[in-house]
Amino acid sequence: MSILVLIYIFNYIDRNNVAAARLEGFEEDLGLTGSQYASILSVLYIAYCMMQVPSNIFILDTKPSKYLPSCMVVWGIMSVCTGFTTNFFGALCTRFLIGFVEAAFFPGALFLIAKWYKQNELSQRTAYLTSGSLVANATGSLIASGILKVMGNALGIAAWRWLFFVEGSLTVAVAIWALFVLPDFPESPNPWLTPGERAISLKRIKKESHDPDHVSPRGKVGPFVPLIMAVSDWKVWYLAVTTVFLNLSLSFNAYFPSIAATLEFSPTITLLLCVPPWVFATFIAISLSKHSDRNSERCKHISFSMAGGILGFFISMSTMNPAMRYMSLFLMAQSYGGHIIFLAWVSGSLAHPPAKRAVALAIMNTVGSLGNVLGSYIWPKEWGPDYSKSFAICILASSTCIIMCWIFRQHLAGLNADAEKKETEHGLAKGHRYLL
Repeated sequence: MSILVLIYIFNYIDRNNVAAARLEGFEEDLGLTGSQYASILSVLYIAYCMMQVPSNIFILDTKPSKYLPSCMVVWGIMSVCTGFTTNFFGALCTRFLIGFVEAAFFPGALFLIAKWYKQNELSQRTAYLTSGSLVANATGSLIASGILKVMGNALGIAAWRWLFFVEGSLTVAVAIWALFVLPDFPESPNPWLTPGERAISLKRIKKESHDPDHVSPRGKVGPFVPLIMAVSDWKVWYLAVTTVFLNLSLSFNAYFPSIAATLEFSPTITLLLCVPPWVFATFIAISLSKHSDRNSERCKHISFSMAGGILGFFISMSTMNPAMRYMSLFLMAQSYGGHIIFLAWVSGSLAHPPAKRAVALAIMNTVGSLGNVLGSYIWPKEWGPDYSKSFAICILASSTCIIMCWIFRQHLAGLNADAEKKETEHGLAKGHRYLL
């Protein structure tokens, strides 16, 4: 689990380091104009959309322990290459390639976790994984502030270029290490487990699922059956659209340093000020996820976290007072707790066989990435420094997401009631129940 978190930290650092580079001349040195910076952000998610479904179909027949770290090596190299770019087209190409290979990790990691843990354990484990993005925002800002401060014009190279060189190289180093420590599925030979431990792992998951094929990634189905099963399930598309609004509401993440810059401090201080909100968000996300697992409840926890984010948006769009605006950054950042619990809820709510869940998660993340693409364009400089229109869009997206979650909750409650009625009528043992 810890190695997945570490990989995800670098996944997010390499995805978002362009936001820190923006504070030290990235746009000016590349001659970016108009919406070109937003295009550099959004093209990563366009590539992300293209690769997620094929990747999660492919992972069913390969070893995650080799596939995911190999993708990490490639995106680390592409991150280094970003430091060599001299114009808009070059940066656009490297960012596209980063998104193309980064797409393999998150849906693949979610599927891998879902293969190892039971439904009422998923929220906390998903929180540990996704907290990597929150830690990345905190440590990434800290590392970036140091690199941009110390490496400015070292060897005649701009500080923002050093940022990509250093962080991309660290990614490659971690990827090589991950090749030797990342596990595969429970049914695969595993050097970290004894035969007895492996048998227990398989038994506990199979017992909960009531599905004889659950222990096998593909089960007994052919290569295209999982895709057909996922595409034909309306719940997959409903959750995918919900994810679009969820990701749109979190679009402030890619512009967090720019929002913090409205407090009018130096670039170094601005990046350092970005650290505490994400540390706070990590604590809230893990605590809220533990509480969600302990109480076997999802929707209310999601709503609570996202309501806090809405409050943060309202504060930021209502005042330019530095203290109030900085407090709002904490409220915005903690809304990632709702995102984490939502992912666990979705993973536990998608039906078996596991092959269908793998494709369904990829479809959900693929369509959901459209929210990231749209979100890249709702923070133009012309709307600053208050960004009232941007925050208003985030409020609308968050509210829509909350409403859609409650509708889905009612649907699952109906399925649980039907299952209970059927068991009572036929004298059957209690079977699977969806968490609400």
